[in-house]
Amino acid sequence: MPHVTSRLPHRLPYHASASLLLAAFIAGCAAPPARTQTQPVPAVPRAAAPVPSPAPAAPVAPAVDDARIQQDFERWVAQFRTQARAAGIDEATLHSAFDGASYLPQVVERDRSQAEFVRAVWDYLDTAVSAQRVARGQERLQALRPQLDAVAARYGVPGEIVVAIWGMESNYGANYGDISTIDALATLGFEGRRAGWAREQLMAALKILQRGDIPRDRMIGSWAGAMGQTQFLPTVFLAHAVDADGDGRRDIWDSMADVTASTANFLQHSGWQAGQPWGVEVRLPPGFDLARADGQQRQSASQWAAEGVRAMDDATPLPALADASILLPAGARGPAFLVGPNFRTILRYNNATSYALGVGLLAQRLAGGPGVRADWPRDLQPLSRAETIALQQALNARGFGAGTADGLLGPATRDAIRRWQRSVGEPADGYPTVQLLQRIATP
Repeated sequence: MPHVTSRLPHRLPYHASASLLLAAFIAGCAAPPARTQTQPVPAVPRAAAPVPSPAPAAPVAPAVDDARIQQDFERWVAQFRTQARAAGIDEATLHSAFDGASYLPQVVERDRSQAEFVRAVWDYLDTAVSAQRVARGQERLQALRPQLDAVAARYGVPGEIVVAIWGMESNYGANYGDISTIDALATLGFEGRRAGWAREQLMAALKILQRGDIPRDRMIGSWAGAMGQTQFLPTVFLAHAVDADGDGRRDIWDSMADVTASTANFLQHSGWQAGQPWGVEVRLPPGFDLARADGQQRQSASQWAAEGVRAMDDATPLPALADASILLPAGARGPAFLVGPNFRTILRYNNATSYALGVGLLAQRLAGGPGVRADWPRDLQPLSRAETIALQQALNARGFGAGTADGLLGPATRDAIRRWQRSVGEPADGYPTVQLLQRIATP
């Protein structure tokens, strides 16, 4: 592919990107403004000789003064230096990374916080696929056409998909974070709630510094360690970042050639199938068993068509997807989608149904296609975390087996809702709402 370089000015303002952290609370149908990448990551090579890992610090009480916390943090960093040195990190990199490293209390606060209220999927998509975001994305699509055409030829990923992910992750580079990746990951490792994960990511970040891809002061991103314009975790960067402009560095902060190629490279390695769409909005036939629209029932598009599933205009044939499922992100009253393997590949980037829908629909609009045609049930109220716990408790009390009442809408809770819906003769879409909670909880 041609080595085309396009560089953007360094942007520091951070207002949190539009992708993750909300997903699980509405059965994978919403994601909040903050971003932490959830894609699978490769293991970081370990040193041959085992070196004791620094012990996780005990949770820090608010009464402990900042100076004491910083001292404890510095002792943890000193221990981690030993582990990193044994893993092959050189002294120059260790000095660059850890001399003056700071404990960031705001990172701990955000890591420990749990969102109490969630956004409905239609509210999320109103922002994710807004007219302004579509217009800006179309401008960027045209401006970067040489790089995107090269990416599509090499990796089989359409430029619209790459630009949509870029738009979702950092609003086209406007807000990819201003927090030091080293400081954020060291803080998370020291705090201890996710110590093993944070140490793995921190070690990967040191390898990136040692290789010379980016200096320490430019390695910035979100509070949870995701970096650059399309928000790669350090381990993902090591495995999938690409030096597409040929300058000897993989720069997902300022080189758009590297940003676009790296993003497409990850998608290709995650299973992207060239020439296939992510999915299509569909119309379900009368009497369709909504319990089959759980994302897990997979068959060819021709089989779904034989059951009466149709494109929205009734005339266009369904795309030739060999392994497709029906998705009802807002239950029986909302739009329906036929989604294929590429939709599941987008989920590898961020495992939230709303995010994958946002990417697919934004890419569709960038290419000049339509938005969602069916109406969203905007009168329905999504559940807060506390209300989800109450729903799970009510289902368990009635013998429908929703599992642990943890406030997370997983498959067990969805299945329990469907069983209750069948028991009262309602369409078994498994979609939780405040109205449904009130009915189930009423004796």
